[in-house]
Amino acid sequence: MNKIFTLSLIFWGSLWSFAQETKKDSLIEKDTKVLVSKEKLKELHLDALPYYSFGKGVGITSPDSLYQFNIRFRMQNRFSVIDNDEDEKIGYEGYIRRLRLRFDGFVGNPKFGYAIQLSFAPKDVNGNHIIRDAVVFYKPNKKWLFSLGQTKLPGNRQRINSSGALQLTDRSINNATFNIDRDFGFQAHYLKQSTDKFSYNLKTAVTMGEGRDFVGVNNGLAYTARLEILPLGKFKKGGEYFEGDILREETPKLYFGATYHYNHNATKTQGQNGKTLENNQTRNLQSVLVDGLMKYNGWAAMVSYMQRNANNPVADVAKKSFVQVGRGFDTQLSYVFPSNWEIIGRFSQQNPYKQIENLVPKKNQYSIGVTKYIWEHAFKAQLEVTKDESFYLNGKKTNDWYARIQVEIGI
Repeated sequence: MNKIFTLSLIFWGSLWSFAQETKKDSLIEKDTKVLVSKEKLKELHLDALPYYSFGKGVGITSPDSLYQFNIRFRMQNRFSVIDNDEDEKIGYEGYIRRLRLRFDGFVGNPKFGYAIQLSFAPKDVNGNHIIRDAVVFYKPNKKWLFSLGQTKLPGNRQRINSSGALQLTDRSINNATFNIDRDFGFQAHYLKQSTDKFSYNLKTAVTMGEGRDFVGVNNGLAYTARLEILPLGKFKKGGEYFEGDILREETPKLYFGATYHYNHNATKTQGQNGKTLENNQTRNLQSVLVDGLMKYNGWAAMVSYMQRNANNPVADVAKKSFVQVGRGFDTQLSYVFPSNWEIIGRFSQQNPYKQIENLVPKKNQYSIGVTKYIWEHAFKAQLEVTKDESFYLNGKKTNDWYARIQVEIGI
């Protein structure tokens, strides 16, 4: 009851503030047309939205500036050659990895915005879950951002980055296993940013803990807090939100981030992701995500550490139903030539904890890639070769390879 009372106070307090701000700053004035300045629109696009995008898309702003509607798309087409130890023959894959539409803008006042993202590619939908983001937000000033809806949680640096802003064709094996993902709930961000001075961001969230498109009643919530530090100031054009130093930072830029996530009575093997635990069981999950980023004169380096803990993680041994507990480490290094060709290397190591090491192998992943940026991350061609090593408790070892070509285009 105390939690319900507290959440009710937060909700009604936010609603009262929303109403007062609307009354104070409404752009709807009788017989008067009030135009939104270009600076306001720029601030809305680059800072307020939950994730960064290079393009502005195609947009419409009404003559009286009472609303704005912006549309964007992006597409990833992929072809892979696969050589796995367990298969005698080489395999081939060709498919649309991602096909997404995104809509964003504001209604009545740039302080009150929305962002919607839909996915349509078969491997991106995960059943019938076409909704990736559907969030409304309130940004009273440059420092504060409040939101309600389904969107990314403030997790690991690579997860917060759009999948269209990656240097390699996909995120690491550790991001796939240990990271927190999209969820429905409240978020509050405090952004203290400067171009050439010490800057920091504090991001918090209280969410359902069940991931995308959850419908129903659960018995626990998820709590997330992230601190981001930029000791030398902001990156160019939000460069902490895309991989690779494609803008060639003229002075060194550093970024450090740390997230703590607690998911109470989680029903899935990976919190927001994974399969439902057998026999209607739940577990309390704790995740720690730490990462760092450096960019300077075409060079970019990124490191990250991820771990997840849970008491009694195994729900059913026979059905292999268990929480993915363990830890992982990623390191990535790249250089962009002035011609906009880039070389990338990444190493990932993943270690399950002792409770599940007889069910899940230890893994190493080695990736090298070459990317040609035609129009920043919005139009690029990527070539990647990756080797996956798996080490089983019985001494068995497997080596899996793939070579992949991917083209991304979007606005």
